Amino acid sequence: MSNFSRRDTLRLLSAAIAAVGASTALPARAAGGKITVLNWKGYGTDEAWSLEAFQKATGIEVVHDYFSSEAESLTKMRTNPGAYDVVLLNSARVSTAATEGLIEPADLSKVPNAADVNPDLLANPNFTIDGKGYAVPWVWGMTSIAAREGIAIASYKDLAAPAYADRFAMDDDAMIAVAMGALMTGQDINDPQDLPAITEALKSLKPNVKMLWSSEDQWNKSFAANEFDVSVFWSGGAVRSKRNAKLPVDFIVPTEGAIVWVDGLAMATDAPNPEGAAAFIDWMIDPKFYVEWATKVGAPASANAKALAALPADDLSAQVHKPEYMVSKNVMSAMPDERREAFNNLWQEVKAFYAE
Repeated sequence: MSNFSRRDTLRLLSAAIAAVGASTALPARAAGGKITVLNWKGYGTDEAWSLEAFQKATGIEVVHDYFSSEAESLTKMRTNPGAYDVVLLNSARVSTAATEGLIEPADLSKVPNAADVNPDLLANPNFTIDGKGYAVPWVWGMTSIAAREGIAIASYKDLAAPAYADRFAMDDDAMIAVAMGALMTGQDINDPQDLPAITEALKSLKPNVKMLWSSEDQWNKSFAANEFDVSVFWSGGAVRSKRNAKLPVDFIVPTEGAIVWVDGLAMATDAPNPEGAAAFIDWMIDPKFYVEWATKVGAPASANAKALAALPADDLSAQVHKPEYMVSKNVMSAMPDERREAFNNLWQEVKAFYAE
């Protein structure tokens, strides 16, 4: 991830001006038919107002299938060949999907708005194999700390302080938990060398852990019910919680930095409607869609430099996703299966300790 260590390196490609016109009208070849999108539920691609506008512009009906974990998304692609047109993939999973033949190389000539995507993201090793890009970078965001307004968290180590006894909520996700433990112990989030130290760091939080949450809806309801004050949470969720649910929450990035992730949109192998898939991906990275999504609903940061720059300066999405938070060493990257298994085993041990 060394190619985009700072978001202030964002720049428009030389073809950006030409792409402006292209973004306002979808190519006629994409008109009609239906596409199926595989994604998290409620994550941008299934906004009803957008799908209605897309169908009106292209004649293409968009239906969705959903997954509840990244592992499940791969399983669904493996067991349902030819069922999907567009799939959402975290950049850490793109190489797995590509090497297994689950997704096709991205043909950017059919995605005009890709001209404005941060070139460092387009060329990043998480998205490319043997010089071929396999997903169009779509959005990036962070997992860090959400706290009730007025609470300040300087370091992840502060989460073990007695002040937060029985007032802390943890994301029930092994990769996130280990990454946070790595930040607590000064290690690489993708390849930590001292797992016992991470285990002990996470176990130190036990007196403060009130609950483990697994969905944004659960988080919002529990926070609103005053069940906790501080939590691991993701940036886009914090924006939506503050804007839409009117919750008194601030998103905080401690001194160690945030756990950064990048999501891309890819075309599935044997997509029933590849032209429609390309048109939909182009629609999703269009600044027009992004600005409406971000300002009306709340969204992660766009990988499209022009879209991100188009946000009002006082917009919550713009305020949360500061350029300095995109630091290469904190970006979640691909890892071997045995390391993922080790992370899962570590988290199961910690959860069992919490339950004692």
